[in-house]
Amino acid sequence: MTLPVRCGLLAALLLAPAAARAADPAKPNVLLVLVDDMGFSDAGCYGGEIATPNLDALAANGLRFTQFYNTGRCWPSRAAVLTGYYAQQVRRDVVPGVKSGAQGVRPAWARLLPEMLKAQGYRSYHSGKWHVDGKTLDGGFDRSYSLNDHDRHFGPKQHTEDDKPLPPAKPGDGYYSSTAIADHAIRCLKEHAEKHADKPFFEYLAFTAPHFPVHAPAEDVAKYRKLYLDGWDALRYARWKRLRELKIGGASLSPIEREVGPPYPFPDAIKKLGPNELNRPLVWKDLTAEQREFQAGKMAVHAAMVDRLDREVGRVLAQIKAMGATDNTLVMFMSDNGATAEIMVRGDGHDPAAEPGSAETFLSIGPGWASLCNTPFRRHKSWVHEGGISTPLIVSWPKGISARGELRHTPGHLIDLVPTVLEVTGAKRLETWEGQPVPAPPGKSLVPALAKDVTIARDSLWWQHEGNRALRVGDWKIVAAGKDAAWELYDLSTDRSETKNLAADQPEKLRELVDRWTKETEAHAALARENLKK
Repeated sequence: MTLPVRCGLLAALLLAPAAARAADPAKPNVLLVLVDDMGFSDAGCYGGEIATPNLDALAANGLRFTQFYNTGRCWPSRAAVLTGYYAQQVRRDVVPGVKSGAQGVRPAWARLLPEMLKAQGYRSYHSGKWHVDGKTLDGGFDRSYSLNDHDRHFGPKQHTEDDKPLPPAKPGDGYYSSTAIADHAIRCLKEHAEKHADKPFFEYLAFTAPHFPVHAPAEDVAKYRKLYLDGWDALRYARWKRLRELKIGGASLSPIEREVGPPYPFPDAIKKLGPNELNRPLVWKDLTAEQREFQAGKMAVHAAMVDRLDREVGRVLAQIKAMGATDNTLVMFMSDNGATAEIMVRGDGHDPAAEPGSAETFLSIGPGWASLCNTPFRRHKSWVHEGGISTPLIVSWPKGISARGELRHTPGHLIDLVPTVLEVTGAKRLETWEGQPVPAPPGKSLVPALAKDVTIARDSLWWQHEGNRALRVGDWKIVAAGKDAAWELYDLSTDRSETKNLAADQPEKLRELVDRWTKETEAHAALARENLKK
C-alpha cells in the first residue's frame, strides 16, 4: 500500500478531529489485554458486583461489545488472537489425522501478529500466559515474560524472561501472578519510552487470573468474604437485573442447569476437597450452613482475583498515561473463554485446613459460581453454548473513537482482532509463503463498528472443541453439547440465552445450518492437512 493511499484510508477510519489527525500522524499503540476464565458478566460494566473501576472507566470512555465470542478454551483462543485464524486451521485445536491441539505446531505460513507489525516499525512486548506453540521471541516479540506454571499464582516454578528460564519464585517472597505480569509490562513500557519513543508499541498483556486455583492476597479476599453468602441463585438474578438496565445480554435469563457439573470428572479431587465441595449447582437454600460458607469463600477469592487484575490493568494504563500515549493507544480487553465449572486438584495439592485463596489450597469455583459468572447464559468453559464462548470486549482509543460509553451489538470473534489491528496500524498480513499464496483468514475488521453501531457483514461464525459444536449465521445458531449429542437450534435475536430449542419446529433451517457447519469443518480440516512437511 502506498503512503498516500494508506493515509487516505486512515483518514476515513479515524474519528478524531481532522486537524488533530493532520498534526499527529503517528501510528496508534496497541494494548491487548487477555484474561483467563473470566465470565461474561464479572466486570462491573457488564453487570457484575465485583469492583472493576479501571475496566469500567475504559468502557465509559470507549465501547462495550455485547455479542463478542472466543473459542471456549484457552489455547485455541490464543491461537485465534495472535494469528487471526480459527485454531483448527492452524493446528492449534484437534483435527483428526493431524498433530494438532494443545501440542500442535502451526504451519510455517501462520505467522503471529507481532511479526506483521514489525514492517510498520512496531516494537512488541508479551507479559503473562503464553500457551502458543514456539517461543515468544521467535514469534516477533522483542521482550517477553512468560508464566508457564498454571498451577500456582504464588511461587511459580516455571517461568521465563525472553525465553530463558527464571529461578522458581520462593514462597513468601511477595510474588503474585497478576502483579508480576503487570510489573513486566510496565518495565517494558518504561524501557520503550526511554529507548524507542519514536516507535509505536504493541503490548500483549495476558493475565493467568482468574484461572484456577483461585489464589489471591488475603487482604483482597477480605473485601468479598461476606458478599457471596446469599448464593448463586440470588446473585445471578441480581446480575440479570443490572444487565437488563445496561441493555446487555439479550432478553432472557437461562435457568441454572442443576444436573450439569464439571466437563471432566475427577472424583478423587472431590474427596480431597471434602464434604462441602459440590460438583453440581444445587439450589442454594438446600445447602448446609457449612457448605454455604465454604462455597461463598471460594467465590470471594475469584472476585478478589478479578479485583486485583483490574487494579493491575490500571497500573499499566497509568504508565501509558505517564508516557503521554493514552490518546493514541488502542486498548482491547477480553477473556479467553467463559468461567469454568472444572473441579480438580493439581500442583502442590490441597490443604483443607488452609485459608481459601492461600498458596496451600487448590480450589475452583465449580459449576454453581460459574453459572453466576456467565450470567445470563448457559454452560461454561469448553462448551460452545453462549456461556462458554461469550466474552466481554471493551475497546478504548480516545484519538480514534469519538463514541463514549456506547454499546456495539455486532457479533464478532477473536479472529477479528488481527484484521482490526492491521487496518488501524497500516500493517499487512502475510500473503505468500515460499512462493505459494497464504490462505485468507476468516476474520473481519471491526473498524466500521468503532465508528457506529453497525453489523459487520460475514457469512458465519464457527466453533468446535472436544466434540462440542456450533455455528452462527445471522441470528440463527446451532449448537451441540458433545460429539454424539443432537443439534439444537436457537434464534438469538429473541433467545440469546438458548432456552427455546427450535430444532423440531424449524427442521429445514436446522438441516441448512448443519450442512453448512459440516462443510466449514471439512474446509478447516483440509487447510490443517495441507503442506504437512512445512
